[in-house]
Amino acid sequence: MTDRNQGPVAARLDPEAARFAADFELTDHNGMIQADEDFRGRWMLVFFGFTNCPDVCPLGLATIAQVMDDLDTQGSAVQPLFITVDPERDTPSALASYVPQFGPGILGLSGSAEQIERTAKTFKIYYQKIEEASSPDGYTMGHTSSFLLFDPQGEFVRIYEYDQEPGLIVADLRERIGT
Repeated sequence: MTDRNQGPVAARLDPEAARFAADFELTDHNGMIQADEDFRGRWMLVFFGFTNCPDVCPLGLATIAQVMDDLDTQGSAVQPLFITVDPERDTPSALASYVPQFGPGILGLSGSAEQIERTAKTFKIYYQKIEEASSPDGYTMGHTSSFLLFDPQGEFVRIYEYDQEPGLIVADLRERIGT
């Protein structure tokens, strides 16, 4: 059975598991090992995607870049993370060529297939490799397209949709960050 639906998948959380913490150890697009603990003290805005995504991921990253620009100096309290769901193609060097195009503060993260699988389970996101002859290398990725917000202690706070108006995300973040 082949799932051809590549449209955005909203994040769904089990109400019993609504509280969870970020937990990962991946390699960033600068070749440095990064773990969730490295971002304690800052808000994390996490987006899962892949560099060969034709529409959802570029729009999501552009939204994150706009949010960061609009936050201005308050943006230093937020670390946006783009975690690949396609480690086969999205090596740290591939992410280094792609992610900074959207904004200097966005950090791309990759790892082994096992690390990405473990990270996706921790973050409770969906992803799946889908064979598609017209896509690069003959496949694409279906995945959760929402942004996940974590507080400075690494605890899950809320979901934003990837196509949400950036101003609404900025207003929410400003209220949470404070002045």
